[in-house]
Amino acid sequence: MKRDILYFAWLRERVGLPRETIDTNAATVAELVAELTAREDRYALAFSDPGSLRVALDQELSDFSAPLGSTREIAFFPPMTGG
Repeated sequence: MKRDILYFAWLRERVGLPRETIDTNAATVAELVAELTAREDRYALAFSDPGSLRVALDQELSDFSAPLGSTREIAFFPPMTGG
């Protein structure tokens, strides 16, 4: 299934793209991350510490164990802070 992947903040810098559309059969966010990290070193670097990342599925905060189901957009970003 084709899915839009968005990268924010330092993830965008490490991956080198703000967004991309990929064709994946990943069933969960974690499977998608494993697929991405296997692609190239830049993805492996970006996702090297998943505990420091957040994910949103179709603009709803989620977690890495979440099923992708019919999700069309997956966004990865560092934790947000107040201030």
